[in-house]
Amino acid sequence: MIKHIVLTRFRADVSEATITEIYAGLARVTERLEGATGFHGGRSTSPEKIERGYMHGFSIDFDSFDDLATYSADAEHKRWGAEIVAHAEGGIDGVLVLDIEA
Repeated sequence: MIKHIVLTRFRADVSEATITEIYAGLARVTERLEGATGFHGGRSTSPEKIERGYMHGFSIDFDSFDDLATYSADAEHKRWGAEIVAHAEGGIDGVLVLDIEA
């Protein structure tokens, strides 16, 4: 299994409603793609408070790197990914992506 983790430092002027819409779109992509499950996303509620500005994130589980590649190439995923970058502080510099084999 591959755990796909995306952390975002959204600009201060981006509303929670906009972030919720983006995450809902990505959840729909996850639901329709074979080999993709378990979308979870939202705002950090960590008691440790060491997010360093990365207050939002999501994760998706993929059965394989091939399934992750299918997701990455998907047109709707690209649309929502572009929305994240457009709303992130500093564009792509406000986004962290980790893919961890589990």
